[in-house]
Amino acid sequence: MINISKIKNDVLAGLATSLAMVPEAIAFAFAAGLSPIVGLHTSVLIGLCAAIFGGRPGMISGAAGSIAVVFAALVGSHGVEYLFATVVLMGLFQIFIGIFKLGKFSRMIPHPVMLGFVNGLAVVIFIAQLAQFKIINTLGEKVWMKGPQLYIMVILVVITMLVTHFLPKFTKAIPASLAAIIITTILSIKISQLGIHMPNVKDFANESLSGGLPKFHIPNLPLNIETLKIILPFAIIGTLVGLIESLLTLSLIDDITDTRGKSNKECIGQGIGNLLNGFMGGTGGCAMIGQSMVNLSSGGKGRLSGISMSISLLLFVLLGSKVIEIIPLAALVGVMFIVVIETFAWKSFKLCSKIPKKDLIIIVIVMFITIFEDLAVAVVIGVILSALMFSWEKGKKINAASSINNNEKIYTLNGPLFFGSVSSFKEIFTPKLDPETVIIDFKDSHVMDHSAIEAINALTEKYHILNKKIILKHLSPDCKNLLTNAKDIIKVNIMDDPTYHIADNILD
Repeated sequence: MINISKIKNDVLAGLATSLAMVPEAIAFAFAAGLSPIVGLHTSVLIGLCAAIFGGRPGMISGAAGSIAVVFAALVGSHGVEYLFATVVLMGLFQIFIGIFKLGKFSRMIPHPVMLGFVNGLAVVIFIAQLAQFKIINTLGEKVWMKGPQLYIMVILVVITMLVTHFLPKFTKAIPASLAAIIITTILSIKISQLGIHMPNVKDFANESLSGGLPKFHIPNLPLNIETLKIILPFAIIGTLVGLIESLLTLSLIDDITDTRGKSNKECIGQGIGNLLNGFMGGTGGCAMIGQSMVNLSSGGKGRLSGISMSISLLLFVLLGSKVIEIIPLAALVGVMFIVVIETFAWKSFKLCSKIPKKDLIIIVIVMFITIFEDLAVAVVIGVILSALMFSWEKGKKINAASSINNNEKIYTLNGPLFFGSVSSFKEIFTPKLDPETVIIDFKDSHVMDHSAIEAINALTEKYHILNKKIILKHLSPDCKNLLTNAKDIIKVNIMDDPTYHIADNILD
């Protein structure tokens, strides 16, 4: 049965989100050295493809700043045709990642990294909005607002935030962010009639936003190995940055909505959008956490909200550019400030005294790298630090109980044996002091990797040099196959071997 209320919520939420998309798409197009229309067309195409083919209903995709930063150097050095070819290759990579089900590894990103990511991104969004408080003076320089213009700008921002926050408490008939934008736009027009001009979208774009439909365009550049050498590094970086931001946003929305998106399907949806953009004269894009939060807070939870956002944005470009151009920046800044408040994980402050210090360190490091460097770098470093800290903690937990029975010493290991615990493992044994026969029982210990195998191998050789007999019990079959040294003195008891699950499949 058709749910009319849900359809209305999705359509109106998409409309509100499309308004919040405009300045972002324009700004990121500028960051990449492109026309504002390119940014708007990009958001239309990838937003539509991700909404239809992606794996996370309610998530909004568009021309993202993280991708623009990656491609800015390429455009400056080689021109837009190389950019279009790079975006095509980027889209293909993302589709292949989805097809081969590699997107599931995003589920392995630790929670402290997620908290650092959302906190850092919230700060980045906040800092980006401060640029809207600058105007161009008579010398063509960007300077901070002052006097009545600044005061009115702040008041309009606060009004937008108040309407966005409190309106849902009275009615949900219209998305709060859309209502706030309409109210603030009317106030801005009235104020401008009094002789105080408030910066609007047209001022921000510095040109008209009217345009036609995106047109099919095959990148005009030589198809040779030299071209591939130029675009391949940018395509790989763009692929990773785009998917990391998209899949982290997907995980965040999963937590907020208590539902589960499909990461591999999202990779394919993002890839289709970028592939199409490359052939339609667009720059690359990915999921946008700010606009996704606007959509969710406006009641958009289905695929129709993303479709509505894309169609609304396209209609603005084709027919309603004059309407968009009069929207005051104060309205959009107010909406984005609400996004900042809702995005920042305020609970992380409460966790400071309740979580391990290592997790707190990871949250802070990821947050600051996200702010000052790059999202992808922050996540990679965060995952590496989490893995190293986990290995360090687990490595300290391996131990053994020992006993002597009939001139045989038995070591009963407890804890995983892997690269992080190899050093502790070696310190357990005293080959020179042990009797002629030594038994090492692995029943309560898992042999996890090749470093563990080599540690066992090295230990058996030490006992072999001392002409002592060593018996290894309850080893996994893989371990026994790799123990190629000291064959004559190793006796392995396989009767009671447990089943080892070294790496279970992770379902999407």
